[in-house]
Amino acid sequence: MAGLAFSLSPLAAGAKTSERLKQLECDETTRDYYGEGPFYSENPPEIADGKLTNANESGIKIRITGRVQNLDCTEFIPNTTIDIWHANDAGEYDNKGFHLRGKTKSNAEGFYVFETIKPGKYLNGSKFRPSHIHFKITPPDFPTITTQLYFAGDSSIADDAAAGISSGQYDATHRIIALTDDGNGVLEGTWDIAISGKGLIGTTDLHLDKGIIYAANPNPFTKELNINYGVFQAAEVTLLVFDILGKEVATLAKHPHKPEKYNTTWTPNAALPNGYYFVAIKINDIQVHYLKVKYEGANNTYGQ
Repeated sequence: MAGLAFSLSPLAAGAKTSERLKQLECDETTRDYYGEGPFYSENPPEIADGKLTNANESGIKIRITGRVQNLDCTEFIPNTTIDIWHANDAGEYDNKGFHLRGKTKSNAEGFYVFETIKPGKYLNGSKFRPSHIHFKITPPDFPTITTQLYFAGDSSIADDAAAGISSGQYDATHRIIALTDDGNGVLEGTWDIAISGKGLIGTTDLHLDKGIIYAANPNPFTKELNINYGVFQAAEVTLLVFDILGKEVATLAKHPHKPEKYNTTWTPNAALPNGYYFVAIKINDIQVHYLKVKYEGANNTYGQ
């Protein structure tokens, strides 16, 4: 376990309902109209170190993270198999081996992460298919969902027979995600998956009437992470930090809170590896919200 130091203090203003985030719908992850397509290969290998490709791969590096949840987003689902494959930068698939193919699993907190390159486009008849990543998502003891992920701003989406669908069982609307530069030359996107499955209580929407992490700054951080959070009802509150494998690495608060805004500072020691971490808030033992942060203060690396 990493050593840590932190401070905790309520902020002057109370946490008011009007300041809470607008409720987000829990959008079921839909199947893609094209299904798995013609280029799937059975029995792909496990992804090593969260990377689907090596450092020398041509193309724009991207990182996709998210959480696997049940259909109403009241539970997160650990141990979900996520099978991933896509074309290379030139729009070509490896149909002989497992280049740009692999599988991973959601961790003990339902989170997943992988790094690869943005797939190139290729002609489908007379039109280019938008850049996309294929997925087969299989929660424990539940059926597999086969789908595709697209990227906002792609000029080929509107005319694509699959990505352009905006209603019904193949609605791709919530499978088109934004990518933003993380400051280190990697485009990062978040895609939370909502599928049929049985998991553990802990939703990202319960913050609407229980509590929320407003911000965690700076992000990335090298020495200290300043965390602002709010509690909306008197409760036992726990503020935790998990690594990308779902292992708890720090407890920043664990005691009764009044309905107020709070601030705490997390200072990991140098033994904590660089990489991505998830700051989560629990209200009466129910995890209600989380934020992803990146630590860059150590000489070693983890989850890079």
